[in-house]
Amino acid sequence: MEISNQTSVSDFLLLGFSAHPEQQPLLFGLFLGMYLVTVLGNLLIIMAIVSDQHLHTPMYFFLANLSFVDTCFTCTIVPKVLANILKQCHAISYTGCLVQMYFFMALTLLDDFLLAVMAYDRYVAICLPLHYTTIMCPQRCLLLVTASWLCSHLLASSLTLLMSQFSFCASHAIPHFFCDLLPLLKLACSDTQIFQVMMFAEAALSGVVPLTCVLVSYAHIIHTILRIPSVGGKHKVFSTCGSHLSVVTLFYGTLFLVYFQPSSTYSAEIGMVASVVYTMVTPMLNPFIYSLRNRDMKGALRHAICWD
Repeated sequence: MEISNQTSVSDFLLLGFSAHPEQQPLLFGLFLGMYLVTVLGNLLIIMAIVSDQHLHTPMYFFLANLSFVDTCFTCTIVPKVLANILKQCHAISYTGCLVQMYFFMALTLLDDFLLAVMAYDRYVAICLPLHYTTIMCPQRCLLLVTASWLCSHLLASSLTLLMSQFSFCASHAIPHFFCDLLPLLKLACSDTQIFQVMMFAEAALSGVVPLTCVLVSYAHIIHTILRIPSVGGKHKVFSTCGSHLSVVTLFYGTLFLVYFQPSSTYSAEIGMVASVVYTMVTPMLNPFIYSLRNRDMKGALRHAICWD
């Protein structure tokens, strides 16, 4: 009986929002609008940074990388969601599912590392301004970004390789709108204990460590800001750092809600709502958060749009 309930998987069914067919047109319009705004907004950020010589600094170099990652991240998830809603075909191949899961993990981890790098950059700029150009030299900036890319893809590939070894039970229906880790684990008939240990270890490495870096950096930054006598100076620094803190809070809050729990207690409904936030809402808000509260970025965007 146990053998007959385990099958060689050719495809999965992404159930997603199929339980509410009357909401499909609304969801399609909403997700399509968010997708277009995300891609356009992040590409405008990249274009503005590349075209404006004044923005060729470490902070904007990291921001351009973050915008590129957010664009790729959204393109990994949302087009398939839109196609499923439009065609009412929820199938995804086994290989396609693993590929989507791999890029989802790699780009999420990369976001983690880049947010930590950006926090460190702000710490050096505000707390050690006289040493900023020495510490954040172009070679070190490139090294930090390259290390972030390599680490994220290495961690994602290890979990994807382990997942590919699992046997899955007769039901291949995933109660989610993309191939996420925890919903797939719920379908596995194999022993997933080693995988879960590795997943929590990687979550600690790629989640807790970068978050600690962010919190420590901003603790030093706030301490330094409070010693600035000028009210205008405090406002300028808080404006620059506040945008980054907003992104960090939204991103890490939803990730911790979903992934820092055993697979046995995973709730599909909560997981889908939280996933919408960090796969669609956060990448869409990032360009607005970073541009609307930044005078240099607003000027560069105006220049780039008028030039085009």
